[in-house]
This record gives sequence, C-alpha cells and structure tokens, in this order.
Amino acid sequence: MSVKTVDLHKEYKVGDNIVKAVNGVDLTVEDGKFIAIMGPSGCGKTTLLHLIGGLDKVTSGQVIVNDTDLSKMNDTALSRFRCCEIGFVFQKFNLINEMTVMENIVTPVLISKNKVNEEYVRELTEILGLSERLDHTPLQLSGGQQQRVAIARALANDPGLILCDEPTGNLDKKNSEEVISLLDKVHDKYGKTIIMVTHDPVIAGHADFTYHMEDGKISVL
Repeated sequence: MSVKTVDLHKEYKVGDNIVKAVNGVDLTVEDGKFIAIMGPSGCGKTTLLHLIGGLDKVTSGQVIVNDTDLSKMNDTALSRFRCCEIGFVFQKFNLINEMTVMENIVTPVLISKNKVNEEYVRELTEILGLSERLDHTPLQLSGGQQQRVAIARALANDPGLILCDEPTGNLDKKNSEEVISLLDKVHDKYGKTIIMVTHDPVIAGHADFTYHMEDGKISVL
C-alpha cells in the first residue's frame, strides 16, 4: 500500500500561540517499503503518523493512501477505512485484559464485520510465537508477549499499511530486539508497508529508509 503526503500541515492553538506540529511535509512511501521516522520529542513525528492513519484531521494538505484522499472522507467512511486498511501498533499495548489473546487479536475483524480468516490468523500467531498463549489473558503475559499480541491484532484484518508508534518504547533491550525481529518477519512474509516512529537508531536501522523530523519538517537521512 502506497502513502503520499502533499504539503501537509497540522496546527494547534495553545493560548495565543499557534504550534505548527507538522509544517509542510511531503513524503512518499512506496508499496511494501519499511520506513522509520526519528527525531526529538515534540518534533511532530507522532502527529504525522496520526495524520497518515486518519486518527487526526489535517489543517491543510493531503494524505493519500493507495489513491484514497483521507481528507475527503466523512467520519464513517474514514473509520471503516482505518479499521480495514490500516493496522496500528502503539507504545502502550492497549489490550483488553478481560479478553483472551485470541479475542484481542480478532477484535478489529469483528468490529469491521468481516469474517475471521482462521488459517491466516493461525499462521500469524505461529510466526509471532503466540500459538501456546491464545487462551491466556494479557495480564498473564510479559511485556514483549503483549506487544506481539498488539502486532497480531494490527495485522488481523490483513491491512496493507502498518503504523507503529514507538513499538519498543516500553520494552527492555531483549524484548525490543525480539519485537523488531518479528516486524521484520511480518514485513518479509506479507509485504506490508510499515511506517514506524522510533527514538532508537538501532531499531530504525531495520527499516529500508530512515527519515528525520525536526520542527515539523522532514528530511531523509
């Protein structure tokens, strides 16, 4: 799934001041590429990710995902597009503790009223090393295992685009290495387009391309 932003701006009003969180970003990501976005805190990288994923509305400019201009979609259409076409992996795992691992994984499929592809989900959980944990609850898992569940949930609807916001931010070095290795496997196996925000240059080194953001602007490293 390809992604393109055109002269993208996002501004917030803080008191009497205007904060330009994203300031004229032009970014093109080809189908099947894995890119990383780095930069200091407050530089706009998470805001950019949210705009690409349709979680936030642009002030001006365009976000085009596979020839679909998200800024022209109404809330209902955008919500369905997000659910079916985009998978999200956040720093906080956002799992539902009262549900089993399997129930957490298939939640996006059920919300979108699609049929669960049992063979695909089974293959996915095997790749992510979750096959023996499907009846467990998140509270019975380690942090690394919980992030694996979050990755599986992001992929359950078989979306073309995966957006990762600091996916290893809450993990120690060992679990961080395991999670990025699994993202590599998912990328290689399924050819997903992955856009990942990270502060860790080692993690960013797994991407095909790395971009740097500062003061709302972006440049390739």
